Amino acid sequence: MPKGSNLGEFEQLVLLGLASAGEEANGRSIYEEILRATGRDVSITAVHVTLRRLEKKGHISSRFGDAGGSGEPPRKLYRLNTDGASALRSSRAMFNRLWESAKLHPDLREG
Repeated sequence: MPKGSNLGEFEQLVLLGLASAGEEANGRSIYEEILRATGRDVSITAVHVTLRRLEKKGHISSRFGDAGGSGEPPRKLYRLNTDGASALRSSRAMFNRLWESAKLHPDLREG
């Protein structure tokens, strides 16, 4: 895997939050999914910045949804694409290999 192609921790959280939030999700629903699943109250701005970076990397796509007549501007909706799903699977496989080969001291093992 070329240098720079691994996902960072927060990128993984955002992609997993998007995958968990549904087919198309906005930044707020992704933020809420991360908070629900991890208990980690992240910055909504950090979520939006990361979504833009992931879109530039080709892991997600976006479109503007309908305004719904509420006077609010249309929300940007994000969708995980095959490159993003592949990046998540690769990241998970990498960490699984590391966990399987980790030689933790007996006092540090679970159970």
